[in-house]
Amino acid sequence: MPTVKMTSHLYRFFPQLEDQVITLPSGSVAEVLHGINELAPGFTDYILDERGAMRRHVKLCINDTIVIDRKALSDRVQEEDTLFIFQALSGG
Repeated sequence: MPTVKMTSHLYRFFPQLEDQVITLPSGSVAEVLHGINELAPGFTDYILDERGAMRRHVKLCINDTIVIDRKALSDRVQEEDTLFIFQALSGG
């Protein structure tokens, strides 16, 4: 099953994911994100906008390839893949 990894600051908002190896069934990026949301309710609200598209401050990669479809999230996450979730930080 694919593995999901994310930047550590996301654990501040979703502490139930910290120190877990997150594995979910393969499928589209949307399906994997909704699987994470089942583990940590509210996760997709934080990552996706009201239309279900990836928010501008979020980047996703499957292995070393940036996810192209930011609207429908149809890129496929295969059995041996790792989905990386990055959130841009800002401030001063």
